[in-house]
Amino acid sequence: MSSYVAPMKDMMFVLTELAGLEKVAALPGYEEASTDVVEAILDESAKFTGGVLAPLNWTGDQEGVTWTDKSVTMPKGFKEAYAQFVDNGWNALSGNPEHGGQGLPKVVSAAVQEMWKSANMSFSLCPLLTLGAIEALELAGTDEQKAMYLPNMVSGKWTGTMNITEPQAGSDLAAIRSRAVPQGDGTYRIFGQKIFITYGDHDMAENTIHLVLARTPDAPEGVKGISLFVVPKFLVNADGTPGARNDVYCVSTEHKLGIHASPTCVMVHGDNGGSIGTLVGKENEGLKYMFVMMNAARFAVGLEGLAITERAYQHAVSYARDRVQGRAIEGSPAPVEIIRHPDIRRMLMLMRSHAEAMRALAYSVAAAHDAAACHPDAAERAQNQAFVDLMIPVVKGWSTETGNAMSYLGVQVHGGMGFIEETGAAQFMRDARITTIYEGTTGIQANDLMGRKIAREGGATIKVVVEAMRQTQKDVAAQAGPAFAALASALGRGIDAVTQATDFIVANYSKDVRTVAAGAVPFLQLMGVVSGGWMMARAALVAQGKLAGGDTDPFYPAKIATARFYADHVMTAAPGLALEVVQGGASALELDESMF
Repeated sequence: MSSYVAPMKDMMFVLTELAGLEKVAALPGYEEASTDVVEAILDESAKFTGGVLAPLNWTGDQEGVTWTDKSVTMPKGFKEAYAQFVDNGWNALSGNPEHGGQGLPKVVSAAVQEMWKSANMSFSLCPLLTLGAIEALELAGTDEQKAMYLPNMVSGKWTGTMNITEPQAGSDLAAIRSRAVPQGDGTYRIFGQKIFITYGDHDMAENTIHLVLARTPDAPEGVKGISLFVVPKFLVNADGTPGARNDVYCVSTEHKLGIHASPTCVMVHGDNGGSIGTLVGKENEGLKYMFVMMNAARFAVGLEGLAITERAYQHAVSYARDRVQGRAIEGSPAPVEIIRHPDIRRMLMLMRSHAEAMRALAYSVAAAHDAAACHPDAAERAQNQAFVDLMIPVVKGWSTETGNAMSYLGVQVHGGMGFIEETGAAQFMRDARITTIYEGTTGIQANDLMGRKIAREGGATIKVVVEAMRQTQKDVAAQAGPAFAALASALGRGIDAVTQATDFIVANYSKDVRTVAAGAVPFLQLMGVVSGGWMMARAALVAQGKLAGGDTDPFYPAKIATARFYADHVMTAAPGLALEVVQGGASALELDESMF
């Protein structure tokens, strides 16, 4: 079983050279995020994730969670690891200092979260939900709610969840039926069943704070009648300690394809008189607040696609270096390690180049999020927020689809041994599968990208991004050598493909939305492939500059070679994806439903 070693060198390269850590540290409130401080944080995180979380990944998968009498017990070692996680301050890394957080920027938190997810995806889902719940309460909670819940949630002493999905209401939140009955004292009694609730119950923290969507008695139909409530597992005493057990229980856990050490719970509110909660924000505006959590979670799930790719890649490289099988294709007297075989190298390079492209894109989006939140200039805040809004569905949708494909390749590198659970490669593929589904399927992300982020604004934001891509392409074309010629050519074709598809969407979305929407997922894939290529081209330019300045670190020629590989093997898909958007929509709808 391979270990996990955080790719510190590439992480710091992306943070400093591509995401602009120095500029982020110049923003008000982020002054302490200097390069030295951030590198020290990442170094400590690498030790914790590699030494504590990673060893539990395999054992947690094999043991799974245990449900008994409406309570969930975590696999061996998880409770102790979580206590160490909290004691070391990892949950509070990006938290608001007003509530005990360390106030570090999102771009730093993104790098640390990548480590959590690579080391142990099941474990990482607990703080993912807590951090989203914190954001929602910070946005819309009352002063009393913030004082009651946030200090313990920011520290990680208490965890948080999203209680959204119901048996009849998956992506269609308008179908939510859970009821919230006002009690006349500012509290509500909530009745209903919620399914697929990640970490809905566990034994790692002393309290769990549920954010629950429900309808009040006079609420209008549809999404306009949904309110958000905060419902603790244990009611909170006047002194801030957990008190009486609330009427919300886990009545079962799901038996899943992967993430076996993450409890996915069926939660029932109100079997014994109703769970007690308080309204968050205004009545009937719950969906607006919940989307704060969902957007944070969508970015975090995108990081899972990156993280599972990195972990599967490390696992596959380790195996390929050791596994002796077959003779070299050019001829050899004895069998060789399979890393010598061209197709194995191709697969490993696909995994490596995708990981580097996804990392660069995700961290750049996180840095833009920091600028959107804290930049002193309003125009800069607006421009960065527009970029974040455009790219969130790409980070979520493309990265998770890619993570599935790359974990599949990891099994393939192992050959027949990859199909055997004991080698560990299969776990990454199983764990990755959920990432394209939860927090909005790839189709939902693609519809959001095409409809809200492209058609609604006439392509205004994406045109700004395309111009930035074109400038990078010009800078690449000015460099000498075949690698940069290939990069410039591939990026140019990719930009043309994005432009062609965008023009088609803007021109036709209002006239024939059904046909255009049939190409939404190919368009999202196109945006991911080309955005990744843009990032890899930027990385190659930085690497070339370092080499021209006399730096002899082999990291830099390897970065250029990986970017060249991405251009030759991944960017080639861009023109075809554009044609699928422009020409493929009509044929996707040709068959009548009765013919399926």
